[in-house]
Amino acid sequence: MTKMKSFWNNLPQPFFALAPMEAVTDVVFRHVVQRAGAPDIFFTEFANATGWVHAGDKAIAGRLLKTDDEHPLVAQIWGGEPGDMEQFAAHCARLGFDGIDINMGCPAKSAIKSGGAALIRRPDVAVAAIHAAKTAGLPVSVKTRLGYTHVNEWREWLQILLEQNIVNLTIHLRTKKEMSKVPAHYELIDDIVTLRDAVAPHTLLTINGDIRDREHGLALASEYPGVNGLMIGRGVFANPFCFAANDAGCLHSQNNLEQNETISTNNDSAVIRCAELFSLLRYHLDLFDRYQPQTGRPFETLKRFFKIYVKGFDGAKELRDQLMHATSTDEARNFIKKHPLRDMILCSWFWPQSFYL
Repeated sequence: MTKMKSFWNNLPQPFFALAPMEAVTDVVFRHVVQRAGAPDIFFTEFANATGWVHAGDKAIAGRLLKTDDEHPLVAQIWGGEPGDMEQFAAHCARLGFDGIDINMGCPAKSAIKSGGAALIRRPDVAVAAIHAAKTAGLPVSVKTRLGYTHVNEWREWLQILLEQNIVNLTIHLRTKKEMSKVPAHYELIDDIVTLRDAVAPHTLLTINGDIRDREHGLALASEYPGVNGLMIGRGVFANPFCFAANDAGCLHSQNNLEQNETISTNNDSAVIRCAELFSLLRYHLDLFDRYQPQTGRPFETLKRFFKIYVKGFDGAKELRDQLMHATSTDEARNFIKKHPLRDMILCSWFWPQSFYL
């Protein structure tokens, strides 16, 4: 098989990716993660091909909104109609995306009506969708799961995908039925690598599921040679600095404190951690305001993110509750401004008054 030249060929080994997450990895949050510590690849939210073909941009509600400084950025698309996939992939190419990733693993009921994990049971449609997406001229990758119902479905299903000459295969190491209710099946990684090496050694292999941060990802890559990439999803909610290297000169290394550790004036590292998180929260609010006219998203969609930033200090629960009852970004900023923690941060001897608060 001819190996298509693309950004995938120039990535570090192993590389790190932020998982595509619906209503999470939009243009706003991608920039927040980029500031905290950028992964090597970003993916968009899930965008439905059939919805766009029949209803235009209003059907995808800002899911493909991007900026010129986001590279490499891959459009994640889903659907069950190869004709729609072909048209939508061409649209993504015109928008300037660096690649197309087809979602064949989402377990949501809305997705499996015509795509997502449903394609595990419709391999003929999955193969046709891959071929249709390739006509756009962008490198095509796939994100999927081990199987639909049973773990032992993985070998037959993954072999079919590997035979399609895709640039990267990302595997969430659970089945559709398992959702995220069981530990990821790391015990299968070596066997999956062996299958990849036999069927499509040119295809990169990325694993996803329960990966906490860069340190954890590097340990997995060392333990399972042959893995090319690590994708982090829910881990970014526990630690938005999860992609940053500990020697990057940033303060994110302090974010590894225990979750139940609370801030005090005698705990410099905890003050630093909370200062960083407050900085990112303010940045997130500002970006939301900047892009909201284009995304059209209501303030309510911000509330799922507050738990990322407001934690680890006395009164965190109370501040989160205030933010959850806010009705605007200005009101949220006002709650932050009035919180005693802000004065503690600004009064700390080691923290500059110019800090982003």
